Amino acid sequence: MLYSLIVSCERHGKDPLAYLRDVLTRLPAMTNQDDISVLTPANWRPAGAES
Repeated sequence: MLYSLIVSCERHGKDPLAYLRDVLTRLPAMTNQDDISVLTPANWRPAGAES
């Protein structure tokens, strides 16, 4: 599963380390009501870069 995430990040032009670091810090604060699709490599934007 981890390898799949890393390859997906690379396929979408995202830095895998930055992606994992950001997502793993965001997940604990999320609830069942939050939209987690923004955390997929295809949709992910670094924290603070949301527009």
